[in-house]
Amino acid sequence: MILPHRSCGILLHITSLPSKYGIGDLGPEAYKFADQLEAAGQRYWQILPLNPTETGMGNSPYSSHSAFAGNPLLLSPDLLLEDGLLTKKDLKHNYKFSDSRVNYEAATAFKKEIWQRTFTNYKTSTPATIRQEFEAFQEEHHFWLQDYSYFVVFQRHHEQKPWIEWDEAIKRRKKEALKQLGSVLADEIEKEQFLQFLFFRQWQNLVTYCASKMIKLIGDMPFYVSFDSADVWTNPTYFKLDKDEKPSAVSGVPPDFFSETGQLWGTPVYNWDVLAKHGFDWWIRRIDHNLKLFGLLRLDHFRAFSAYWEVPATDNTAINGKWVNSPGFELLTLIRQHHRDMPIIAEDLGDIDQPVKDLIKDFDLPGMLVLLFAFEVSEHAFDSSFLPHNHTPNSLVYTGTHDNTTVRAWFQQAVPASRRMLSNYSFRQVTSSNVHEVMIRLAYASVAQLAIVPMQDVLGLGAEATMNKPSTASGNWEWRLRKNQFTAKHIKWLNALAELYGRKREL
Repeated sequence: MILPHRSCGILLHITSLPSKYGIGDLGPEAYKFADQLEAAGQRYWQILPLNPTETGMGNSPYSSHSAFAGNPLLLSPDLLLEDGLLTKKDLKHNYKFSDSRVNYEAATAFKKEIWQRTFTNYKTSTPATIRQEFEAFQEEHHFWLQDYSYFVVFQRHHEQKPWIEWDEAIKRRKKEALKQLGSVLADEIEKEQFLQFLFFRQWQNLVTYCASKMIKLIGDMPFYVSFDSADVWTNPTYFKLDKDEKPSAVSGVPPDFFSETGQLWGTPVYNWDVLAKHGFDWWIRRIDHNLKLFGLLRLDHFRAFSAYWEVPATDNTAINGKWVNSPGFELLTLIRQHHRDMPIIAEDLGDIDQPVKDLIKDFDLPGMLVLLFAFEVSEHAFDSSFLPHNHTPNSLVYTGTHDNTTVRAWFQQAVPASRRMLSNYSFRQVTSSNVHEVMIRLAYASVAQLAIVPMQDVLGLGAEATMNKPSTASGNWEWRLRKNQFTAKHIKWLNALAELYGRKREL
């Protein structure tokens, strides 16, 4: 895909939106933010993965028990009230929520109460139109919905144990055993499916509203899936598992300057030979599913489409892993047959070799450029591909990503040589109070067709607003935008920049 127009957007995950229920959701504040994007001359709203998150796994949107399901935590109680599925009395609660951080444990406890009330109201007094929509949704999404709802409910039935520890017949998906337990837990299974219906209904309504404002959503899709997921339980032959259905090999990245032992991610790696025999059907469905939700789709860890780092499952570090080639060319060719315009972004950060670059070039995929990486002083500093004078048009330029600290925090921690380099490059005395403005101007002035700025950098926030610190287990994914923190002054400034640098959205 060649990006067609110069444009700009903001990175802000749904959980980071303001709301009175402890976590951002798909309700009124999401629609207000779409209005603000329009007023600011923006054409794109980038988010993180929408899949269900798990408190025990650090609440990461990149670690989920489903590659297809939506996160019920993002359901808006206010919209459920408008639909007649909740009453004002249902929304009364005694939880104390912060407006600047997500407390996932409290938000989840409250939302679970809301889900039960919603489902009870649905069963007792449902508008006919909603019931008809739900039935149509079940039919359209049957290829993943039943397995997902079985997985969630059966796991609850097994006291939240991983599926590998379930009763043997259920673990091995014996048809009669699934049928019998499914019959016993039918009400709970229907509830999980109904929550998914409500999620995708609210999501699609938001997408439609954004489209009316000429705003496209950029989604994000992780490369791997969790072992304890509906996907692996349902399709064990598509992953490298042993005879006991435990991973025989897992994912990671090799040792580098930052880690002598590499990073051990621990998710199962794909059995590409089996997937190929089935025409990569699971992957094609996954891409199709995501491209129904988003205008553009960012493929995380894109280098694994060329080769991935495979580690023996018994190892405690990634140091003894090896590079294994992936059938990325064949898979992307099939994807292009389904989606001729290939609305896909390659997350090409990190250890990128020539085969990865060739794969990106073969499919004309836009890559990513991060300005925070541009001013790390080295012997060949001005050769960096991240510096604006080396940018290429078919790419996205970011001040930083969700895995970086904020621009302001970076500057405060930067060595003096990096600070001087940025000041010299921008012909301006850069300080911690104006560095975000300088970086955003550099991004907007770049020849890269699309400029994306995290909301934290728009606001000029410090380290306290960092979304994720890689390799840390707690305190991540919690930052929230406070109500009215994104002001008319910010909007006016972004709109002026978008017009000045030819990124103003088309009317």
